[in-house]
Amino acid sequence: MKAIIFAAGVGKRLQAVTQGKPKCLVQIGGQTLLSRHVECLHQLGVSPIVLVVGFAQDAIREAMAADSSTVDIRWVENDQFVRGSITSLWAARHEMDDDVVLMDADVLYAPEILTRLVRSSQSSALLMDETVKQESEECMIAAQDGRVLSLSKRLPAHYQEAGEGVGFLKVQQSDIPSLLASVQTFIEDGQLDMEYEDALATFFQDVPVGYEKIGGLPWIEIDFPEDIQRATSQILPAIEAMQQTPVGVSVTP
Repeated sequence: MKAIIFAAGVGKRLQAVTQGKPKCLVQIGGQTLLSRHVECLHQLGVSPIVLVVGFAQDAIREAMAADSSTVDIRWVENDQFVRGSITSLWAARHEMDDDVVLMDADVLYAPEILTRLVRSSQSSALLMDETVKQESEECMIAAQDGRVLSLSKRLPAHYQEAGEGVGFLKVQQSDIPSLLASVQTFIEDGQLDMEYEDALATFFQDVPVGYEKIGGLPWIEIDFPEDIQRATSQILPAIEAMQQTPVGVSVTP
């Protein structure tokens, strides 16, 4: 299994804080988000790790060069990084020759969250935080009978349960042609400003994608300056407490 991390975006809403650096290089507790991704994937034996880069990619390359780990890193350049994330997925299509985990780079999370996805008994699956109700821009998973119906900021009219998507998608190799066919329709139509999640409707119709619930485990997507503050003051301490807590004892962020 390989990981494909989408780290090409500009992150306009964070530029006042990041000062020209990509979001994945935001430091939480003295460690970048990207470094945390790589460390967690390495511990799970996921290799290689493909980094899709675009905006300020030199900074990412320098950060990875300074990392002393022996992780197998591969690079994909998205020269249309000012467009939607669909362009990053499409740029990485030739790397999808194995089971893959597609990952947004701007997430801080407890390692247990990624472990649940990688080791899930479901061949293709998402992560759902079932404790989250949609209030604004949350990308929501809608499901019926254990199968994902949609992954979008707009919930369908009918569904059995819903929760926020964490931003990671595991796809088994045999399902990748369906994934790419679903995305290709929008690429050929020139709809390059959309998020890749909104291009997966046909994929979810054709493939039985399951989900793992992670409600109660600490995680956060970093979009705004206040997210960095919450990540530092609440989420990271909860993650660290989990790592020091015996199995069977819950920790609420």
